[in-house]
Amino acid sequence: MSTEPSAVVDAHGRPEPPMDAGEVATLLGFLEFQRATLAWKCAGLDADALQMALKPSSMTLGGMITHLAWVEDYWFTCVLLDRPTPPLWEEVDWDADPDWDWRIADEHVPADLHTWWGQAKDRSRAVTTEALSAGGLEFLARRPLRDGSRPSLRWVLVHMIEEYARHNGHADLIREAIDGL
Repeated sequence: MSTEPSAVVDAHGRPEPPMDAGEVATLLGFLEFQRATLAWKCAGLDADALQMALKPSSMTLGGMITHLAWVEDYWFTCVLLDRPTPPLWEEVDWDADPDWDWRIADEHVPADLHTWWGQAKDRSRAVTTEALSAGGLEFLARRPLRDGSRPSLRWVLVHMIEEYARHNGHADLIREAIDGL
């Protein structure tokens, strides 16, 4: 089971999901495509552009990057393997500030945001490889959710595809408002 991205890349640098592969490669292909779509929408922007919101929303591309870094770490590192929360997130009081992951982006330079997101994606890819080896797509999360349920790796991958796809729709609108891209 390969967890490597497709060798076929589109004009925007996104690896094309395989059209005739098995379930694992298809799910991973679509997740990598969605990750690359957000990278494309955020490419080449300075801090001001990454902080631009379309009113009345406060959502920004920078906030989207840090939010998705958190979502990657939460579902893969924290839930699937029940490992300690990575350093950036370990001391956040989510009850006091549930939107911290969105807001922190405005306090940092774009390179930091991209680094955190890149590191989170790398951790997620490593966790995915480990979970696939330990039980395949049926691998159940080691940390139960608040209701006691334990999602499978399959569920987490589909959820992440959905999470990226939803936010990529937002990213399309924000990026178009910035520079028409």
